[in-house]
Amino acid sequence: MSSLAATPPGLLRQYLVLTKPRVTQLAVFCAVIGMFLATPGLPDMQRVVAATAGIWLLAAAAFAINCLIEQQVDARMLRTARRATAQGTISTFQVLSLSSLLGGVGMLVLYRWVNPLTMWLTFATFVGYAVIYTVILKPHTPQNIVIGGLSGAMPPALGWAAIADSVPAEAWLLVLIIFIWTPPHFWALALYRTNDYARAGLPMLPVTHGQQFTRLHILLYSVALLATTLLPYIIGMNGWLYLIAALVLGLMFVRYAWRLYKNYSDELSRSMFRFSILYLSLLFGALLVDHWLIVGT
Repeated sequence: MSSLAATPPGLLRQYLVLTKPRVTQLAVFCAVIGMFLATPGLPDMQRVVAATAGIWLLAAAAFAINCLIEQQVDARMLRTARRATAQGTISTFQVLSLSSLLGGVGMLVLYRWVNPLTMWLTFATFVGYAVIYTVILKPHTPQNIVIGGLSGAMPPALGWAAIADSVPAEAWLLVLIIFIWTPPHFWALALYRTNDYARAGLPMLPVTHGQQFTRLHILLYSVALLATTLLPYIIGMNGWLYLIAALVLGLMFVRYAWRLYKNYSDELSRSMFRFSILYLSLLFGALLVDHWLIVGT
């Protein structure tokens, strides 16, 4: 307790920023939805709490490693230049210690109080994001976010595995939805940050193929996303309430993409990026509400 009390509040905040808490929250939210969808009734709440904590800790550890690996890239980007790793105010040893502590505790929690399947799937997701995406894909291919998006799409499967000790087709369908959602979500950000990515030397799609090409692909992926989100209803996994939510939200998403394609502006791109986060939250919320309505009937 004394060493913690002696830690400067500013340093604690810097550590927190390295774990990308807002991104982590959305990922963990999708994992929790997967937990509640994995059983007809309420899941074991002790296991839900343990799985949420374990997944959160490992996600935070992966983001800290990501910041460490990309510290030189981050220093060249306006959006990330204030990170402690980019400014050199936190050492490599400190980041590795933080990530090891968070990741180690997370794996212990998942193994001891959830199940080994969830632990190994979450660890594989950690490796997929922190190593395969950050080290191999992001600096070398404009398709980085497409291929590497699988690791970011895994939370529903992790949550499902935590409760059911298995990952059936329904869980992978939720993974597919996030997998298709990720490119238009991220490319909307990349469009109004193109100069940042070019300065950092990262081959993001707007940098390598231009704005018009990227806008077209955002539109195509948005249409594919709308079609993909109808699959839970088509296979009988969810009912009418989810279908209506998926159609309304999906058409709004496509409308943003169409406007972006026809008449681009940085402000519209920012708006689409912000809406994409709200979109995913509302869509998964609708999955849960509809699931409970079906169970109750």
